Amino acid sequence: MSNKRAHPDSRVLAAGLPGKAGALQKSRGRSGPSLRKLPTPTPPDQQTKLRARLKTAEETLRAIQSGEVDALMVSGPRGEQVASLKGGEPSYRMLVEAMSEGAATLSRDGDVLYCNRRFAELIGKPPAKMIEVAVQSLVAETEQDRFKALLADAQKAVAKGEFNLRGTGGSLIPVYLSLNRLRGYKGRALGMVITDLSEQKRVQAAEIKQTEATRRLLLEHTLSAQEEERRRIARELHDEAGQLLTALLVGLRTMEDARKLADVKIQGHRLREITAQAIDEVGRLARGLHPTVLDDHGLGVALSRYAAEYTKTHGIAVNLALGETDSCNLPSAVQITLYRILQEAMTNVARHSGAKAVSIQFNCSATSVEVAVIDDGRGFDAKAVAVSSQRLGIQSMRERAAMLGGTLSFAPQRKGTRILVHVPLDSQPLADPPPETRSA
Repeated sequence: MSNKRAHPDSRVLAAGLPGKAGALQKSRGRSGPSLRKLPTPTPPDQQTKLRARLKTAEETLRAIQSGEVDALMVSGPRGEQVASLKGGEPSYRMLVEAMSEGAATLSRDGDVLYCNRRFAELIGKPPAKMIEVAVQSLVAETEQDRFKALLADAQKAVAKGEFNLRGTGGSLIPVYLSLNRLRGYKGRALGMVITDLSEQKRVQAAEIKQTEATRRLLLEHTLSAQEEERRRIARELHDEAGQLLTALLVGLRTMEDARKLADVKIQGHRLREITAQAIDEVGRLARGLHPTVLDDHGLGVALSRYAAEYTKTHGIAVNLALGETDSCNLPSAVQITLYRILQEAMTNVARHSGAKAVSIQFNCSATSVEVAVIDDGRGFDAKAVAVSSQRLGIQSMRERAAMLGGTLSFAPQRKGTRILVHVPLDSQPLADPPPETRSA
């Protein structure tokens, strides 16, 4: 660092002042009065210059004595150099030395004129060894041209940028540099603040690693869910559709061996019932894979049909309160996600709750949609749910909600269970308009 305050002239002044005083001439070997030579009068303009230089010299000496200056810019045969003054320790210098950030004064070419201990510690050298070191030589080779451009920019305004500096053993230290002109040097020097980004980079790297691990985990869960879905479909095809097709095959063989027309008619009627049952079962499986009614008529109609089929299959009454759901124009991604979550929740009710009735309540606004599933069954133990969340499909429901930035929570009731799904709508894309309203 150099001047604490801007000073009219921080250069070292030559000893003495210009101008010659007349010498007293004495007559030797002669008697009588001695003859004196009168001094040559000084021109008025030169006197004014001398007084100004004398005043400047006095102010400079006063500043040095009072500790306001701890370094001077000296002009000499070797160019301008910084001369440090001993004996003064201004408060600002103690502050700079105590900084957790690195700090340095640079020449306009980027050479270190002064640096605090923190900057020297980053580089791994004593502060005294840092003087006259070119900062550009400390920058990674691939970034030296960019640092040179930063120096040029700092001559006009504040210049900032991220760089890698060579530390002890050649290791690269990520830093953030901020450069600005120092007014006291009339553009001949720059102030530089160095912020160590090592910890920040480590945190960023850890966050990236965590994000990557989360992505891999979600991918594993997705693949696992796909395999589980395939197993379920294969099991239902084998148990339901497969058995119906087998019954059709046996019936056709029986009809082939029948000798009476009456027996053929009876067998044909039975085969027709089996075929109708098989068609219904295949349709149910198809709707389980993807409900086409959701694409054609929306979430409200799809849930109404699902509730009717659910009651018929499981014997559990369903009270579906859609409210204004159909009119709030839910995005397609939200519709299919809510449908799947409700499908999984209703399956859990049928398998584990022993409920006789279940209620599905929608609450839709311009910014979010909430769905509550409330049954009158046995309820659940929160600890047991935490242990068996995979078996109950709870993790799958939570992941589906999280994909839309939403949440899913469970709450035991005095009788039964309450599942609440909350999905924000402000970050979701708008749903596609119905086919009849689409522009050509």
